[in-house]
Amino acid sequence: MQLSYNQNYPSIDDLIKKAKSKIPKFAFEYLDGGCNEDVNLYKNTKDLREVELKPYYLREHTDAKLSAELFGHVYDAPFGISPIGLQGLIWPNAPEILAKAACKHNIPFILSTVSTSSIEKIGELTEGKAWFQLYHPAENDIRDKVIKRVEEAGYPVLVILSDVPTFGYRPRDIRNGLAMPPKMTFKNIIQIMGKPEWALKTLYHGQPSFATMKPYMPRGLNMKQLGQYMNRTFSGRLNEQKISAIRDKWKGKLVIKGLASEEDAEMAIKLGLDGIIISNHGGRQLDPGQSSIKSLHPIVEKYKGQIKIMMDSGLRSGPDIARTLASGSEFAFLGRTFMYAVAALGEEGGNHIIASLKVQLKQVMDQICCSSVDDFKNHLIK
Repeated sequence: MQLSYNQNYPSIDDLIKKAKSKIPKFAFEYLDGGCNEDVNLYKNTKDLREVELKPYYLREHTDAKLSAELFGHVYDAPFGISPIGLQGLIWPNAPEILAKAACKHNIPFILSTVSTSSIEKIGELTEGKAWFQLYHPAENDIRDKVIKRVEEAGYPVLVILSDVPTFGYRPRDIRNGLAMPPKMTFKNIIQIMGKPEWALKTLYHGQPSFATMKPYMPRGLNMKQLGQYMNRTFSGRLNEQKISAIRDKWKGKLVIKGLASEEDAEMAIKLGLDGIIISNHGGRQLDPGQSSIKSLHPIVEKYKGQIKIMMDSGLRSGPDIARTLASGSEFAFLGRTFMYAVAALGEEGGNHIIASLKVQLKQVMDQICCSSVDDFKNHLIK
């Protein structure tokens, strides 16, 4: 595939600046912010960028191959799109834009239970190649119905979310009325009026809603009632019993996302899971926790080869993907980076950012004389 991207926006900083100018402040801050004082948000990227790679300039090198095999499928690049809640709030139709781009570029797209497009719609757009992230429902009946829909839509991978036993304390969202229960304030309305393109596209596509959960929700809920319903419906803390029940029901590949300790990784292996995504939810849940790259290192040392180990949180660029893979992750996922691109460039955003990341990653590989994704480990400076 010919890789082309908008050269007016070659960096993530360009996309962030453009996104900030196009969407209401409350939507941008929902995307951009972490929890509490944002300590772990900034640590994620800072710690990751301390990872250094060794180049070999006198070795024979022909061409770098970005392809990576994961769960029996060969993807065109070793990175994918992390699940993000309320994507349509950030940019109307965002999950559909990203799902189509992911399918075109042959990378995985993970749909969140609390995103704004349905299991069936994303399954159709990705030709059954998307992954689904499950927020664990409090009622087993809803859990079973959601899993059945995921299976019928052809999704090959189910991802269980582990790191939201409570909703993160996010001061920006609280000030902006995006905590639970949410509320639309006069200040929010003024912000919307200042972003006419966002407002018109939202009007065209409809007010964002939790599309996957719609069949199970009472009709006519106001914002406060919606928040109370969501709080009642999800039981975020997982345990051995809950995971075992899902493992028994789900016949495809089963991944758990949000782990940050060796003990939890060992439990995932014991329960027969196929993969783990080391993640701290992009710094949105636990401010005094470790960065994801710091959590990754001991887990790779102890469990590499026993389970597929992947990572997200803190990655913004092709070099960040290279650092993550060199540190032992077998695949990388990015969330905010993709949403900045869509908020900045709309329909063009998905294809732009995937092409840009592929170009950036290949440049690093050619520069350091890395022929394949598996070769990154040989370039890590410890």
